[in-house]
Amino acid sequence: MAAPTTVRTDLPADYRPWPALWAMVIGFFMILVDSTIVSVATPAIMQGLDSDVNAVIWVTSAYLLAYAVPLLITGRLGDRIGPKYVYLTGLALFTVASLWCGLTGSIEMLIIARVVQGLGASMMTPQTMAVITRTFPAASRGQAMSLWGATAGVAILVGPLLGGLLVDGPGWEWIFFINVPIGIIAFALAMRLVPKLETHSHTFDWVGVALSAIGMFLLVFGIQEGETYDWGQITGFLSVPLLIVAGLVIFGLFIFWQSRIRTEPLVPLGLFRDRNFSLSNIAISAVGFSITGMAFPFMLYAQVVRGMTPTKSALLLVPMAVLSGALAPVAGKLTDRIHPRTITAFGLALCSASLFWLSRVTTVESQTWLLLLPMALMGVANAFMWAPLAATATRNLPLSSAGAGSGIYNTTRQVGAVLGSAAIAALIEARLTANLPGVPQDMSQRTSGVKLPPQLADGFAMAMSQTLLLPAAVLLIGVVAALSFTKPTH
Repeated sequence: MAAPTTVRTDLPADYRPWPALWAMVIGFFMILVDSTIVSVATPAIMQGLDSDVNAVIWVTSAYLLAYAVPLLITGRLGDRIGPKYVYLTGLALFTVASLWCGLTGSIEMLIIARVVQGLGASMMTPQTMAVITRTFPAASRGQAMSLWGATAGVAILVGPLLGGLLVDGPGWEWIFFINVPIGIIAFALAMRLVPKLETHSHTFDWVGVALSAIGMFLLVFGIQEGETYDWGQITGFLSVPLLIVAGLVIFGLFIFWQSRIRTEPLVPLGLFRDRNFSLSNIAISAVGFSITGMAFPFMLYAQVVRGMTPTKSALLLVPMAVLSGALAPVAGKLTDRIHPRTITAFGLALCSASLFWLSRVTTVESQTWLLLLPMALMGVANAFMWAPLAATATRNLPLSSAGAGSGIYNTTRQVGAVLGSAAIAALIEARLTANLPGVPQDMSQRTSGVKLPPQLADGFAMAMSQTLLLPAAVLLIGVVAALSFTKPTH
């Protein structure tokens, strides 16, 4: 008979961690939905606040920047202060900022409110994974991570769909107002159900905080806004390549500082000695790149080539969300029982195959049901991808560094998403130029939601089909990383 698995958590043996996880998942789901919901409301916001495209782009960009840049810091803050209090502070900030977003009367104030909202989200995200790591035994952590992964998968559908319904109904302000009652309920539940965990208070690496924040800001801003400035001059001597290079240099200095600091570093580089943690970060960055990258060309195809409304185009994602949520518990149980190499490589390879299949059916003549089949396959892939990766990344982490590990993992996911967004935008422009020479490059912005004439539709559909091959290829990097996983200690 096999020896019983050692139960290693921060809590008494009779504690039941599932209610606390459900309480935190509500807030986590809300911030994931908010990452995508605004894209549907962009035209309505432009009209309501009398703004132009360049200004309204910052409604999303400001949120993503404020979300991504502090993740390393907020993850470590959870270890120092306690994940419960950092999560509750972030949730309160996010909820108040949501009310501010809905009440604002100018695009400038909306952008500022979105920055505050992003900061709140950055405080919440690492704490969800940290609480799972510290309250669930390693041997059953996969089932908990399956809920975390299913939340991410379903949010991909709910964001655009809910955004379309609210914009078509009460108005764009309600994509923010709806967060207020949800945030209040989530706060009350988390206050009651999430435990107060042991803190690990040591010196705080303020030099590391400054270097990581500046490096991440320059890198993420340069990548995210590169397409806006044609990857060239921004103003004066500032250029996109200069920002990216400066960000890489400062981030290199940050890593050097982390290796030399004698007190507690912001990012314990020793975590990367765990092979599975390092490889999981590579794989999740590929996932972030691909999932973010596929959504934009597919939604453009649905709205511009097929003439669907935002709400109808979002309904094409239903098979993915339903199957992802339904299979997540199965994937969670398998994650705790079989080698992570098998289940994660399967999920990543299946997702790559589904994107390749999707690229083959994004044509003018394709019937709608043909689009639903690869989306269903992607739902199966999501179930066997998100949760197993997260569980494998955190399985061997020391409890005292759970927040730091979660912050690193979510940062790499978010940077991957930013890279995917920038790369897809550049590739879409290149393929539209190649397939529709002489047609204005901003055609997709002017015709979104209006079916293209036949003489243009075929070239546009071909451009979107070719673009989808990039995220399919990037996922293969994740497959290679997953195949190199070692057997976890549990």
